[in-house]
Amino acid sequence: MPKKGAVAAGDTHTANAAAEILRAGGNAFDAVLGALLAATQAEPVLASLGGGGFLLARPMGGEAEIYDFFAHTPHINKARDSEIDFRPVLADFGTVQQEFHIGQGSIATPGVVKGIFAIHDKLGRMPLPEIAEPAISLASDGLKLSPLQAYIFDVVSPIYTSSESTMQLYASPSNPSRLIGEGELSKNPAFADFLDALVREGPDLFYLGEVAKKISSDCDEMGGHLEMDDFEKYSVHQRSPLKISYGDAIILTNPPPSTGGILIGFALKLLEKSNLEKYGFGTAAHLEALSLVMELTNQARIESALGQNDNAGEMLLDPDFISSYRKKVLGAPKSHRGTTHISVIDGEGNAAALTVSNGEGSGYVVPGTGVVLNNMLGEEDINPRGFGAWDENTRMSSMMAPSILLSNDGKEYALGSGGSNRIRTAVLQVVSALQDFNLNLPEAVSLPRLHFEGELLNLEPGFTDEAVNAVKASFENYKMWDDLNLFFGGVHGVMFDPKNKTLTAAGDPRRGGADIIA
Repeated sequence: MPKKGAVAAGDTHTANAAAEILRAGGNAFDAVLGALLAATQAEPVLASLGGGGFLLARPMGGEAEIYDFFAHTPHINKARDSEIDFRPVLADFGTVQQEFHIGQGSIATPGVVKGIFAIHDKLGRMPLPEIAEPAISLASDGLKLSPLQAYIFDVVSPIYTSSESTMQLYASPSNPSRLIGEGELSKNPAFADFLDALVREGPDLFYLGEVAKKISSDCDEMGGHLEMDDFEKYSVHQRSPLKISYGDAIILTNPPPSTGGILIGFALKLLEKSNLEKYGFGTAAHLEALSLVMELTNQARIESALGQNDNAGEMLLDPDFISSYRKKVLGAPKSHRGTTHISVIDGEGNAAALTVSNGEGSGYVVPGTGVVLNNMLGEEDINPRGFGAWDENTRMSSMMAPSILLSNDGKEYALGSGGSNRIRTAVLQVVSALQDFNLNLPEAVSLPRLHFEGELLNLEPGFTDEAVNAVKASFENYKMWDDLNLFFGGVHGVMFDPKNKTLTAAGDPRRGGADIIA
């Protein structure tokens, strides 16, 4: 029997939803939307109709296109003349603590709902109510929470215990005074009813109807920024992807105003003439080159003021600018977040790479919907000028970088990652493993990674002692991790080989990776 497609995602239920749709005759874009809806229940902290994201779609025989349905800043910054509900909470990751900001004042205009309808209108094959059926079943019948999702709830518990509405939605069935735990049944009947109505009535139910009105009135009463105007004027942006050559391969990825794709492109250009293949994966020379490229990419991000300067993208990919940084690589010695990703390629060769985020959640549930809204205005990574300093009525920047790799042997890969600032280094290392070392997709996804940022080099276990000791000698501050960890991203990828019509899928074990050939 010919295969219907390949799926890689961050949870078994998410991947199963996509596979079910492929088997029913849906294409890759139907499947990725079904998986996104299922992820709102299977990966509830990471995915929500109250968040935002990006799809990189490449129809077989057609042009690739980015659908930007990320969060948008409100039209009016009320912090200038009003008291805003904007509260810090501390999340404990065990090895490190991180401060997030939540509350009504942390919510930006969500885009997922409009994104779903825009993608379906342009690329979908199956009726949207059928695409939503797996997610509706998960919400109404319930699912057993996976160990990873239970861990994430534990990390961000100060957010989900901060309000009565989130506590009621995600309370343990056996002990309502605590959050749901591993293996316990998670249900969301309000969401099942709302989603069923939404896919039949259309996006106006969310953006022009009672949902937007309730969010706006609650923001007015409780200290938020959003008004009806923000919902009425929200639109999905369609863009051509950033196209970067890497040797004989082509990378298609997320363009500005998002920053992740262009930083991946800059790093690949620095690596392009390093001849990594002659050193071998995981050798001291390989690790030193990767570490230095990450360090220089951070420097270039600061020098170009990426995310704050409209011309920064052109500057970063200017050949002279790249050349000045590449010399630093060639002259060198040669010896943590709420995001999830879904990749689908169908048997026809249509490719979909979708990354979505809800931040960590604002602590606010839209009454009657079972939907937790985002806290994007409280995310330090995407507010580089400081909280409350955002430009009004502006599409927010993001590190999310759904990508497609077209290799020189004709293979097509769809991939991407969660992990905030680690997204770009995770995708970079997987692309390099595929192209520089000719590894297969499961190997490239599961091999150990490193990440350099803020003068600290982080290393996963699995590299040789010789290589680790050599790279540690070049970096004063370093941290060795005990296990593969979700800190280093979660690259879920799929591959289609048109020559022999074979499909491959690889879910990242760091982030609950599930993969299915349907």
